[in-house]
Amino acid sequence: MALYEHVFLARQDVSAQQVDALVEQYKGVIESLGGKVGRVENWGLKSLTYRIKKNRKAHYALMDIDAPAAAIHEMERQMRINEDVLRYMTIAVEAHEEGPSAMMQKRDRDDRPRRDGDDRGPRRDFGDRPRRDFGDRPPRGDRPAREDRA
Repeated sequence: MALYEHVFLARQDVSAQQVDALVEQYKGVIESLGGKVGRVENWGLKSLTYRIKKNRKAHYALMDIDAPAAAIHEMERQMRINEDVLRYMTIAVEAHEEGPSAMMQKRDRDDRPRRDGDDRGPRRDFGDRPRRDFGDRPPRGDRPAREDRA
């Protein structure tokens, strides 16, 4: 049997419990055809880069699957039929990752540097870059019009 990572996007107006029910439904399809589902991660409701079927957000879910190709084809066929599933992608992998996926390892908002300047480093010094010298140029209001300058 081959190893797969499968991600699907569910409509924004379904609840988290309905997404869990979808995961269980597709898990049952895989297991009934001789496969196993390992790690299942629900990444939650996230904004989409562009609209998909009039949805601006979607529920993301990841499944690590060890199953024959026929089980994957049947699960994808059922996903095409289901109106709650916007997109899906299945990728064959050499080995499943241990621990949480990259999406679950993202830093919390509290760990990010603050934007009000408290966590910023010192301002950069541009002392090594030469500045333009304007010499004895008169103030801007006293300069002649452009066509008078030569």
